Formats: sequence, C-alpha cells, structure tokens
Amino acid sequence: MTRIRTRLIVVFLTATIIPLLVTVYIMTSLLERSLSDAPTEEIDQLSKTLEETGRQFYQQARESLRDDAKAAVIPHVNFAAGLRPEWPAVVVDFAESGEVERFGPSETGGDRLQYYVRHGQDIWMYSQTLGNVRMDQLTQQISHARELVERSRARDLRKGFTTTLIVLVAAVWFVSFVWLIYLANRMSQPIRQLTAGLSEVAAGNLQTRIATQRSDEIGRAIEAFNRTAGELQQNRDRLVYLTQIASWQLLARKMAHELKNSLTPIRLTAEEILARQPAGVDRPFMEEAVKIVVTEVESLERRVRAFSEFSAEPSVRLEILDVRGIFEERIAFLKSGHPEITYMVEATANLPSAKADPDRVKGILTNLLENAADAAGAGGRILGRAYVESDKIHVEVHDSGPGLSEESLQTLFEPTISFKRNGTGLGLSIARKDALVCGGDLVLIAGKLRGAAFRLILTQA
Repeated sequence: MTRIRTRLIVVFLTATIIPLLVTVYIMTSLLERSLSDAPTEEIDQLSKTLEETGRQFYQQARESLRDDAKAAVIPHVNFAAGLRPEWPAVVVDFAESGEVERFGPSETGGDRLQYYVRHGQDIWMYSQTLGNVRMDQLTQQISHARELVERSRARDLRKGFTTTLIVLVAAVWFVSFVWLIYLANRMSQPIRQLTAGLSEVAAGNLQTRIATQRSDEIGRAIEAFNRTAGELQQNRDRLVYLTQIASWQLLARKMAHELKNSLTPIRLTAEEILARQPAGVDRPFMEEAVKIVVTEVESLERRVRAFSEFSAEPSVRLEILDVRGIFEERIAFLKSGHPEITYMVEATANLPSAKADPDRVKGILTNLLENAADAAGAGGRILGRAYVESDKIHVEVHDSGPGLSEESLQTLFEPTISFKRNGTGLGLSIARKDALVCGGDLVLIAGKLRGAAFRLILTQA
C-alpha cells in the first residue's frame, strides 16, 4: 500500500513541479518588465534637470540684480546703523557675518530675490521679483523628488516582489502537498487493512473482519470482504459438520449392524427360556423378568433402527415450498397433541417461497416443535416466527422452557445416546444435516421466551 501512496505523491510532483516552475518564470518576467517600465529613472533625471535649471535661473537673477544695483536703476532700502535694534534678523545676521554682499530669497515664499550690500555701517537691500517662481517651493519639490528616487532604489522592488511571489507560490504548493499526503494516507489505510484481512483469510483465519464507516467504493469493497469472509466461515463450518456427520454415519452403520446381530439372539433366548419354564412358583417371576428383557431389547432395537436410518442417505428432492403454509400446518398438526401448551405464530405476510426438500423441512419443523413442547411442559408457551432477512427465509421456534445447559450446548448438534422415553439423541444432528443438504442451516439463537430457540435458514426460490 506504500506503493499507492508513493505513486500518488510522485504523480502530484510530476503534475505540479513543471507548471509551477513555468508559472514562476512567467510571473517574474512580467514583474521584471513592469518594474522596468516604472518612471523612477525618468523622475531622477527630471529632478536633476530641474535642479540645474533652477540653479542657472537663480544665478542669472543674481547677476541681473547686482548689475541693476551698481547702475542704480532700482531703488534700495537703507538700514541705518543708528536703527540697528529695529533691523530684521536676516539683516542682523548679514551684518555680523562680515560678508561684503549676500543674495537670498525673500522670507514671504521666495518669490523675490534680495541683495544685501554694505555701505559703511549701513546695510542696503535691493529686491527684484522672480515672477511666478518660488525658490523655496522649488527647492522643496526637488528635494522631495530626490528622496523618492533614493527610497525606491533602496527598497529594491524587484527583489522584494520576486521573493514575495516565490514564497507565496511555494506556500500554496506546500499546503497542497501536505493535503495530498493526508489524502494518500486516508486512501491507502483501508486498502492496507483490506490486504491484511485477505492475508488473514488466506492463512485460514475466517473470523477476520474489518471495521469501516465508509460509504464509497472502498467501503463497499470492505463490506463485500466481510460478507465473503462470513460466508466462507459458514461454509467451512457446514463442511466440517457434514464431514463429521459422514464419519458418524459410518460408525452408526457398523454399530447398528453389530447390535442388531446381538439383540436378536438375546431376545429369542429369553423367549425360549420362558417357553421352557415349567409351571410353578417361579413362573410369574420368570414371566416378569423375560418381559423386562424383551422391553429393553425392543428399546435397543428402536435405537438401532434410528442409527440405521441416520446412516442412510436418501436422495434430496428440491422443490418450491410454501414455507408459511408448511409451518402453520406442522403447528396445527402437533397442537392437538399438546393442548396444555399455548402456541403463538408471527409470520410475515406474502412470505416468499423456498427451494428445499419438503420431507426434510417437515421433519426439521416437527423435531423442533416436539423438542419445544417437551421443554415448555404443561402451561408453557411456544412462539413460531417466519420472516425474510438478508434474502434468506428464517423460521424460528422459541419455547418458555428452562433453556439448555452448558454441557448440552457443547454437543448440541452431535449424535448422542438419549435416555428419554421416546428419544434417540439424533434429532438435532439429523435436522441440521437435512437443513445443510437443502442449502440452508439450523442454528441456535437467543430465545424470546427465556428458553431455547432455534432458527431454520432456507434459500429463497
């Protein structure tokens, strides 16, 4: 069964590895192309160009403002030394720096360029508009663009996306692989059990059964195995019983022959002794003694005839039988002989016909009903049931007697010597043998009236 599991795993690997590799290759190629089309490099180049343009524009604005200041074509603001405490911070900073001149954007958004020049202790400030260009805003935007470019490069999107894709695909594949192993074990386990069961049956252990709760094909196969094992066990038990019966029949034939040869001279001799006994005081005693001897010899002869009949094997005549009719007829026939017993019948309506030997079936039912009447006794009860189960016809006889002893259970269907008045000890063994040769069986079951109970199993026609 390991082969089946291994083959399933190999099939899964063969069917998934190549498509998985192809999928990863295609997705990484598309991802590479998508990232290659990203505008990171263009943004970087544009920011550099814009930065260079802004620098040149700012440089030209400075030169133009310086030329205009020297030519005195634009007005200036004079920060007199005597009013230093009122100077703006930027003017104070320039005065303390020691620089000769300084350019810088205005503090109101950078849309004007301011030029500071020393004139003795005073500071002159020239100013010129930059149009719609705001230097502070332009500087911030260029700086932000550069940060975005550097951040994008530091993250290595290609590697990150590729790693994430491979990990995700590998995780999905691994989960599928683990699930496949679970399914393979679940599928192979009942097959392993079935193989082990077949090995046990092949070794002769017909009591092997496999528990299952599956309803699929494997479950039906296990049920078929259990049913076949049960039928094989029943057939083996029947064959063993019939083999034993054949041995007992051979022994019974020999014993009956030997006993018959001995009983006849004994009886004749006893009768001859009585005939030659003269009349006198001992005559009544001799008559009583001879009577006892003859009675016992007749009892032994009756048993010998039973053993002779047991050893005989009449032919089997299989016919279509109305089981319910025969059963009710047997009960009605024997009921008159046991008026002190209460009979109850539970028979399924439209009970199908059986295929069996009518004489043997009647003999089996008669034996079961007579035994039940003897066990139940006066005031007892007998329950007869007839129904269909598992495509077999079941006929049961239950009695309210004391039940069977442990000793009798051990040799229930074996031929024995009975010491009942009219018993032979062969009734149940003959009954089961007749049931078996008709294709059925006779088994002991749990009684519904707390006494003994037997079930006759017949095959449907």
